[in-house]
Amino acid sequence: MKKLKILKIGGNAIDNPILLNKFLKDFTDIKDPKILIHGGGKLATDLANKLNIPQTLIEGRRITDSKTLDVAVMVYSGLINKNIVAKLQAFDCNAMGFCGADGNLVKSKKRIHETIDFGQVGDIKEVKEIQFKKIIEQGFVPVLSAITHDGNGNLLNTNADTMASKIAIAMSSIYEVELIYCFEKNGVLLDVNDDNSIINSIHKKDYEQMKEEKIIFEGMIPKLDNAFDALENGVKNVKICNAQNLNDYGTKLVESRFIATKHNLRQKNGLHQKNDSPQ
Repeated sequence: MKKLKILKIGGNAIDNPILLNKFLKDFTDIKDPKILIHGGGKLATDLANKLNIPQTLIEGRRITDSKTLDVAVMVYSGLINKNIVAKLQAFDCNAMGFCGADGNLVKSKKRIHETIDFGQVGDIKEVKEIQFKKIIEQGFVPVLSAITHDGNGNLLNTNADTMASKIAIAMSSIYEVELIYCFEKNGVLLDVNDDNSIINSIHKKDYEQMKEEKIIFEGMIPKLDNAFDALENGVKNVKICNAQNLNDYGTKLVESRFIATKHNLRQKNGLHQKNDSPQ
């Protein structure tokens, strides 16, 4: 089975042109077939603020009314996506930009929640892995924004971490997939202020215990939930790492388990701090 690497970039790593260029050069150097999924929430928020469009986040998810959806489409599928494609072309990486509506690649349904109206937010229900395979076999590198569609002419704003996970799961029926989440930290940290406090590996049961003990900051929880969903549904390898150091280990999600507590996690990482810090 051929290998496929799927990378998702987000956070501050996508906002800084110098850091983004470094990441894209390293991405270009990956020899295996590859797919890039990107976020860009800060830039979307900045534009919305300039346009006096109020923004609301609940549990890390953007409430997307019609005006916010317009901003998301413009920023994600327009400005960011095409800039990334242009920069990759400059590195001789034959990239092609897409959103989920293009080629019917990723279809979603509008999120229905008992108590929260998320607006035009989509939860993924179908990924066309054969379409992705055709694009890759033609020698193109797909670059996707996290805008999907419902099949009825409506665009939907979709979480980029979730999009990366669902695409990785779908592609694992064809390829041996490695999913890499890239952002500005060196991995999952015990202390957000200490870049060396990396948790080298996490098993699902350890992760649940760490959440219960509030070792994992809530901002990392959606990313880790998506990462474990991928690992448990056919994706061969999943890791979370710094976008500037793709070859470094970062945090690897594993199937074998160690017993995780605050004490032995700190011992494992050489830490002895008294207070938990968010990341």
